[in-house]
Amino acid sequence: MDLAWKIALVILPCYFLGSVPSSYIMGRVIKGIDLREHGSGNLGAANTFRVLGAKAAVPVLLFDVGKGFLAVKIVSILISGSFVYTLIAALVVVLGHNYSVFVNFSGGKGVGTTSGAFLAMAPIAVGICFLVWIMVLLIFRIVSLSSMVSALLLPVSIVISNRYLGGNTHVWVLYLSILAALLVIYKHRSNISRLFKGTENKIF
Repeated sequence: MDLAWKIALVILPCYFLGSVPSSYIMGRVIKGIDLREHGSGNLGAANTFRVLGAKAAVPVLLFDVGKGFLAVKIVSILISGSFVYTLIAALVVVLGHNYSVFVNFSGGKGVGTTSGAFLAMAPIAVGICFLVWIMVLLIFRIVSLSSMVSALLLPVSIVISNRYLGGNTHVWVLYLSILAALLVIYKHRSNISRLFKGTENKIF
């Protein structure tokens, strides 16, 4: 198969899978509430929890994590022989979530979908980041802070897992994790401003 066709067959399905706006569907279609007009205005699991509660947020989170995981796993199975396609799948599914064609190229902040994508490539590192996310959340009760700390820790966790915990993560996953962390920080720039002002919402 021609290289351009292979890349297109990765980018298009992964983007549209990532673009499925689970929080918007949960809010607008099922609950009759547009989450963009409530809470933080973000289309993500955290704002779903804040506005609609845990029963609505848990399925949203699982779906967002699942689409990242599935995109990477399916591409790695269907297109073998080059790890580049897997990396493309991981990046594109996150971009689809963050800039969904179905909601005017808006979306969430990519934490859940990024977690799912890297869970398929670096499970030990994601496990470390999840534990840190829980600890930071319990201490500060601020989801955005937990998410940013965990994202920044992801590259470090990959190095730790490879050196000390028996991980075998490809070096290009490490490079992608740095880009993913920067993207998470960029998507949280309004949260960073509120954190400095002391006005960031707490989850509980």
